[in-house]
Order: sequence, then C-alpha cells, then structure tokens
Amino acid sequence: MPADLAVIGLGHLGLPLVQAAVAAGIDTVGYDTDPRPCAELRAGRTPVEGSLTASEIRRMLSGGFRPTTSAAELGRVRTAVICAPTPLGPDRTVDLTALGDAARALAARLRPHTTVLLESAVPPGTTENFLRPLLEEGSGLVAGRDFHLACSPSRLDPGNRTHTYASTPKVIGGLTSACTESAAAFYGRLADKVVRARGPREAEMTKVLETNFRHVNIALVNEMAVACHDLGIDLWDVIRCAETKPFGFQPFRPGPGVGGHGVPVDPGCLPYSSRTPGHPLRMVSLAQEINDRMPSYVIQRCATLLNEHGKSVRGARVLLLGVTYKPDSADQEAAPAREIATRLMDMGAQIGYHDPHVLDWRVRELPVPRADSLYEAAAAADLTVLLQQHRTYDLQGLAVKAQLLLDTRGATPAGAAHRL
Repeated sequence: MPADLAVIGLGHLGLPLVQAAVAAGIDTVGYDTDPRPCAELRAGRTPVEGSLTASEIRRMLSGGFRPTTSAAELGRVRTAVICAPTPLGPDRTVDLTALGDAARALAARLRPHTTVLLESAVPPGTTENFLRPLLEEGSGLVAGRDFHLACSPSRLDPGNRTHTYASTPKVIGGLTSACTESAAAFYGRLADKVVRARGPREAEMTKVLETNFRHVNIALVNEMAVACHDLGIDLWDVIRCAETKPFGFQPFRPGPGVGGHGVPVDPGCLPYSSRTPGHPLRMVSLAQEINDRMPSYVIQRCATLLNEHGKSVRGARVLLLGVTYKPDSADQEAAPAREIATRLMDMGAQIGYHDPHVLDWRVRELPVPRADSLYEAAAAADLTVLLQQHRTYDLQGLAVKAQLLLDTRGATPAGAAHRL
C-alpha cells in the first residue's frame, strides 16, 4: 500500500518524526535496515532508550504506522526523510556510513517528483556533496530537476514537554527554491513555524552552531566551576546572581561531563570546501578538551572527599545516582556516568547505582548492582555522587541520609552537600 511518507532510520531522530506525522494524519511507513527496531515496534515496544513510551507506540501503530525492513516500500512514497545516525568515529569526525547506506537504499527506488529530506546532523556540504551524488547515481535522476532535495536538521530535546515537535520551528534549506518550498509544504503540516534558510549548507551550519553554542558555554561554566572551587567561591550563587541580568547573559550550569545525541561537530575542518583547505574550529576543540576532562575532575573530587574523611578510594563503597545524560529520561547516550564508574572501578572502588529510569546498567559488559532502597544505600555508601538530578529524588532527604554526598549538578540545597 503506498504511503505519503517514508522515515528512513527508526532511532532517536526518526521515531519522534513518525509520531508527529501520524498525529497529523500522514500515512507513514518506517524503514530500517536493522530488523530489531522494526520487530520491537511491531510488538509495541520502543527500540530506543529514553524515546517513546509503549502507549505512544501503540497509538502510532493504530494510526496506521507501518515499520518495515522492505526497501521496496521506499519507491511508493511522496516524501522520504532520512534520519540515519551520524555518530562521531574514533577520530572524532562524523561517520556517514549509515547515511550512505540509507541513501543507496532510497536511490535504487527513487521516483520522479519525490521530496527527499535530510534530518541527520552532518557537516556543512554533506547534502550537496555526499547525499546528492549517491541519490543521483543510484536513481539516474537529477536533484532539483527530477526530485526535490533539502536539509532540515533535527531540533529534538527528548522528554521536553514544552518544546514539542510542533512548537519548535523547522529550519529548511533546499537545493533550489522549489526544493525549499516542497520541504516547507511538508513540514508545514507538522510544525507551527517553518524557517527558510538560504540553502542546504546554511541549514546544516545552523545545527553546527546550535550544538557548539551549548558545548562551548558548558565548557566555560565547567572551567568556572573548577576555578571557583579552588578559590573557595560558591559558583552556584554566582550563577544565581548573574542570571538576574536582563541582557547579554544566558545561564549554563556545570556538570560531570557532556552527553546526549547532539555531539559537537568539529571535524578539524569543514571538509567539503573546494576553495579552502579547511577551517579549524579552535574554540570548539578547546571546549571539547575541557568537557572531556570533567569526569576526571569528578574522580579527583571523589578521592579528595574520601581522603578528607579518612578513607581511600580503594575499597570505598560509592553510590552513583542518575546514570542518564539528562534528567527524567532513560536515555544514556554519551552520559559521563559510565566513564566515571569505570575510573572508580579501576581505582578499586565498589560501585553501585540508582536510577529510577534505568533498571539494568552495565559497565564493561558487567552488571552494576542497583540499589533497591535509595536511602538505605546512601546511608551504607562511603560516598554518594549525584550525577543526574531526576525529579523523583528528594535531595534534601538524601543529603541527611548520605554519609558523604557530592552534588555535581548543584541541585541540593545550599550547604546540604559538597557541590562540584
């Protein structure tokens, strides 16, 4: 049965798009080369941690959503949106392997007049210089003439009930003005506002700027946290005061590291320029360096606190609270908790954890003991470390029960715990 829309990639990008499309009455098919997500979805379960609930998936299925591993479905749609994962590789450049696989699967079945949209986070130039050739070579069609091609980078904030898919403006940059308008017509059915970029590269660069804005400012406040601790200054009070300024300041808060799917894009240069050898993003590289060392700083603070209370890290019972990358979510993507646990284990600590959203947690493929009773576990631990401030945590009560509490999020009442 033909569908209006094909979403290619049923991960953390694709599933919210499917949900929004089905809610808007758009006949939607979801394609993934991996059979596991499709099987989980057909069974009414979410294949992605911290994504949609089982009831939301059931509503999508009852609304006509069809997950499939059959690429033949891609040749029967008016619009195809590529939501393939683009993680950082070992060299910290963006890995476009999954995007290439998605493009080739679509290209073999691409029909004239189809609108192809890219939501994956990519370096500027990817739509024109990577995706376009694959689509044209595989289909024999010409982008901008035979089919529409545009980029509209995802702006998801998982778990955010205020800024939903509909209420978050969609930035769109098409290969031609007709491509942009075709993309705008589609996204206009899902989002309250559509913002037209000058072209695909401007749309791609918007994502780079947004992600790195967050990353650089978190790095700045992380550096301030270390400096303020050394100087005996309460950074959290400093931030409270600074955020009263009605202009020229936006508050960011430090933490044990930076996680999430919106990785900072700094491939060393913008790789698809034909005119220049590249533009190193030096500030982003420095921000990456600062944020990458925050887990080590947390370990240092743990060791110092234990030592000040006559205990060694070796043999110490350490309880980690909140192992996800953001509060009130089960999503563990790039969360610093795993690195912190690994380093503590290497130093001989006995690690336990508690997280209301994560029932099974593994480090180095080994299960980490989960605390059933939070207060009892905190009372028994030599050190409790708050890594994520889930709403369900009674931090004031926890501070009373814990022998020693390190708050890396500044969420506890002033004076109730040792803050980062």
